[in-house]
Amino acid sequence: MTRSTEIQLPRMITVRQNFPDLSIADIAAVVERELATSDFLARVPFGGKVAIGVGSRGIANIHIIAGTVVRFWKAQGRHPFIFPAMGSHGAATAEGQAEVLGRYEITEAAMGCPVKSQGDVVSLGKSVSGIEVFLDRCAFEADGVMPVGRIKWHTDFSGKIESGLLKMIAIGFGKFAGAQNYHMHAYRIGLEPVIREVSRVVLNTGKVIGGMAVLEDANHNTARVAAIPAEEIERREEELLRLVKSWMPGIPVPSVDLLIIDEMGKDISGAGIDPKVVNRGVDGTPNPWPDLPRIERIYVRGLSAKTHGNADGVGLADIVHSRLVSMIDWPTTSINSLTSMTPTAIRLPIHYPTDHECLERIVPTCGRIDLRDLTVAWIGNTLELRILALSENLVPQLHNEPQVDLLGSSWPIDFDVSGQLGECPSVSGCQA
Repeated sequence: MTRSTEIQLPRMITVRQNFPDLSIADIAAVVERELATSDFLARVPFGGKVAIGVGSRGIANIHIIAGTVVRFWKAQGRHPFIFPAMGSHGAATAEGQAEVLGRYEITEAAMGCPVKSQGDVVSLGKSVSGIEVFLDRCAFEADGVMPVGRIKWHTDFSGKIESGLLKMIAIGFGKFAGAQNYHMHAYRIGLEPVIREVSRVVLNTGKVIGGMAVLEDANHNTARVAAIPAEEIERREEELLRLVKSWMPGIPVPSVDLLIIDEMGKDISGAGIDPKVVNRGVDGTPNPWPDLPRIERIYVRGLSAKTHGNADGVGLADIVHSRLVSMIDWPTTSINSLTSMTPTAIRLPIHYPTDHECLERIVPTCGRIDLRDLTVAWIGNTLELRILALSENLVPQLHNEPQVDLLGSSWPIDFDVSGQLGECPSVSGCQA
């Protein structure tokens, strides 16, 4: 390979962030205890049908959590079934959504109950501001409905309610018809007000008995599960969101000129790349959150295999590898993006066939006259931030970060003979 120039890149050092380990030792036992000490059982008649909503996010141990919920109801003489609660994900088809659940080991064989994936909805009327509200027909016909979902920060906005049980009750339960309608209204009045309004209509039907909330620590471990009665979900979710935000991981320096990301995907973040790690709005606006590290340029090298071609969020990057572009399933990506009213999130960045050329092109746009001053962070993805690489010139800024360890000595960013890089140390292990 002929290179037009040699890139002057800083030496890197691998670092480890020592996030507190809040993991639950016996997840199934805690889920069982939460259900047993709740009043959920009294809300469903003996022999009744319980619809358990499970979403499309990559929740750690979701098969254990959902499976335990199913076994609890079966042991108590009820008839549970699982239905996809994921709006337009899975290409907004019944088959696609069942396939998404299957990737997380949520199948009829594994769960020991039916998985009812279909697209029919029932209209529940309108919210206080005139938003028509929908509910999955199978869930509507059940004797009780129970979401199982993770509470965390949302990728698109900041509020007291972001991503969690209420969002699942509203957008997830509404299937494609609901998701499309709600995001249209959210474009006008904001997503948090829509989630609150719509979920209140669903909750007022009395169909939802309560939900199983899941919280994860910075290491992506299951840190807490809580069975929350329907009438307490809105209040409790605000409390739990504040808690989980206090655990939120990030890049441990105030600013970076260039962030290299090995892979993006829906299994990593709802926006493909977590905007609250890279400090980008879903429309590509750079650094909209002043309390987060400032990131000047973003280079994304690939698409996760588990995202199955969905590249929603690729528009947050400034430049991508051509390999990523070749992996995009455009029908799936466009359905997701258009339904969520974020067409700019899939605008295709400039791209080149080698890492060398991508970096050669983007580095001069970082605004550094002397490239020895260039600051670089390199991560595997925006979900796994325990191990990452930082340019050596950032090390002095880590002295006030007692939870950060330096792993070995510094190393150069090397390309192979074809101009490609290997994996980030967070994927391949310490390079020192």
